[in-house]
Amino acid sequence: MLHVNMVKILKRLTFGLDSEERRWERPGPTGDHLRRDVIGVVIFFLVSALALELSRGVGAMAEERSPVWLQHAVLALMIFPLVFRRRFPVLVMLVMSALFIILSLWIPALSLQLSYQVAYFASLYSAVAWAKDRRVLWLGTTVVVVAMTLWLILSLTVANTYDGLLERVAEGDETWRGIFDPLTSAALYYFMVNFAYFGGAILAGMSSWRNALQRTQLADQATQIARQSAELARRAVIEERLRIARELHDVVAHHVSVIGVQAAAARRVMDRKPEVAAESLRTIEQASRQAVTDMRNLLGVLRSETSVQNPHNDDDGRHPEPGLADIAALAGNQQDGGPEVTFSRVEDVPGALDEVSAPLALSLYRTAQESLTNVRRHSTASAAVMTLRTGRTGEQRWVELETVDNGRPRQRVAAGSGYGLQGIRERVALHRGTAEIGPRSDGGWRVRARFPLQ
Repeated sequence: MLHVNMVKILKRLTFGLDSEERRWERPGPTGDHLRRDVIGVVIFFLVSALALELSRGVGAMAEERSPVWLQHAVLALMIFPLVFRRRFPVLVMLVMSALFIILSLWIPALSLQLSYQVAYFASLYSAVAWAKDRRVLWLGTTVVVVAMTLWLILSLTVANTYDGLLERVAEGDETWRGIFDPLTSAALYYFMVNFAYFGGAILAGMSSWRNALQRTQLADQATQIARQSAELARRAVIEERLRIARELHDVVAHHVSVIGVQAAAARRVMDRKPEVAAESLRTIEQASRQAVTDMRNLLGVLRSETSVQNPHNDDDGRHPEPGLADIAALAGNQQDGGPEVTFSRVEDVPGALDEVSAPLALSLYRTAQESLTNVRRHSTASAAVMTLRTGRTGEQRWVELETVDNGRPRQRVAAGSGYGLQGIRERVALHRGTAEIGPRSDGGWRVRARFPLQ
């Protein structure tokens, strides 16, 4: 009955899994596993041989008449199949089950050795932990359980174990008086011992198998997440570049269109060398318009991906692109429910910020926008300082936007994707500038983007 329960437990553990888990096969052992198994088994045998001799010294093997060398040989025969316990787990379990019964009948006193019992326990555990085909494992375990049940029955009947108990009771041995009669006591005792033995091996092996399955699933999930993150990052960079391309197109196209209009006007009013001027201005007009046409055609290819992704996006509506003058208003709009933002402009030369080109001004505005969004969503900051400044390093003049806050990353809010900060880096790289983004040594967070001025 006990062993039938063990089979039911294993069957429930095995077939209680979903279909994907049942199809999963634990990867076989590596060369490193095999080397460790060989070393471990050798050490285990040496310790077991020493334990056998120590037990002999206290009389545990007094009734055994077989040669000492044979006892050690039998012990080695029981232990050394464990070398292959990971590579052939079910086969090793079946072999060691047969050895356990045969050797126990041959040298009964040896089967009482702790190392002998531990070796068989290890074979049961390894079979459940490493078997690839779980149905074969269940069938093999059924065979083992039936064989062990028969062996226990034989040990209590043919081996006259129970008759010996009855004789000792009949002789008046008071140590055998208990709350139950000898037959019930023996049956319950063997039930508890075998339940703990086989149940512990099965549960420990199943726990190891499930842990291996979870590790594999976590590794697969981590790989999938990394792949998806890389794809999302790639898409975010592409979308950011497409947005930059649209903005640059609008700014540059506007100025080039103005050149075309002014050149056409000059051709009509100029009276000095009208033929030459008219021809030159006509060339300028045609070249500027052709440049706008080519630029629209080229960037239209880049826009097509965004147009497909956002079919409801209306690109016909034109709005003035924001610039440096709009950064102060952007900082002021953060006061509503957000950190207090202080904005300042610093010019090393009066009027230096007025010389910033429209594309660069737009990139500075977008940088300020992303910086403040990062502070508002992902920081505990109560205040932030934003500074727009110009300066010179050697012969190179530059303009930079720096945002500094006094907060820490929010712990209970999911981490951001990082695409906004990636967009800042993309804009800075577009203008061949430098970006410094990260925590400060004295606390808070800094976003500093420096762009060279031509």
